Amino acid sequence: MSTGVDGRGRDGAGPRLVALDLDGTLLDWSGTLLGGIAEAVAELRDRGDHVVVATGRSVHSALPYAQQLGMQAGPAVTSNGAVTVELHPEEPGYRIADLVTFDAGPALRLVREELPDALFAVEDVGRGFFVHGAFPDGEMDGHVTPVGFDDLCAVPATRVVIRSPEHTDADFHAMVERIGLHEVSYAVGWTAWLDLSPQGVSKATALEAVREQLGVDPSRTVAVGDGRNDVEMLRWAARGVAMGHADDVTRAAADEVTGSWEDGGALAVLHDLLTT
Repeated sequence: MSTGVDGRGRDGAGPRLVALDLDGTLLDWSGTLLGGIAEAVAELRDRGDHVVVATGRSVHSALPYAQQLGMQAGPAVTSNGAVTVELHPEEPGYRIADLVTFDAGPALRLVREELPDALFAVEDVGRGFFVHGAFPDGEMDGHVTPVGFDDLCAVPATRVVIRSPEHTDADFHAMVERIGLHEVSYAVGWTAWLDLSPQGVSKATALEAVREQLGVDPSRTVAVGDGRNDVEMLRWAARGVAMGHADDVTRAAADEVTGSWEDGGALAVLHDLLTT
């Protein structure tokens, strides 16, 4: 990873760790990287800062965006913290540095009792997903392997996706409150999309391990995100920045709020970092 001339930040106080969410932060809802982001990331890295993607996306889905950002080396946090990889320029473009799995069977069965027609998927790390049910076109990327529900429950899971297109995110929040989900971490996405992760695992826990590995002072941490799966990360960072379109819970977890992605909110934060 680029470290600058003396390995210190522009202000001489040591390098920063800048954690960036992808969807809704660096990417618009079509998955397009917003203009100017890659250039700003490259300049920060050239000046000695460590810029790290921290996303709910699986590694096979996050990797192309990391490459668009010019990240050919260094860590990346994927699957909401359950899978941390070390990027490198040779195929397949990464090696797994840390991977946390859990037994998703009890949670899957509990949710299925409440939502018998829901769609279920378990990450197939580096490839795609094992799925039970037909997800809407474009929602599952990578290699999709249909399996029976019992087989799905038996897969050691890094990330579980539960989808019910006819419900809303409010319905999912109400369901989680009603049934309780133990031994897992969870986040409700932009619609009726529920992500399950190993208990106690989040973007924040993975980033803390990365911070220790890189030797960055806790006061030199920055994070930018827009979703409920960013809440722990925003609280973890010394400077947590929520996007302008984030909901109230996410905004409350942040130290400050920038513009929405339509307004170039993330780019404004990166430009501010380049001047400090």
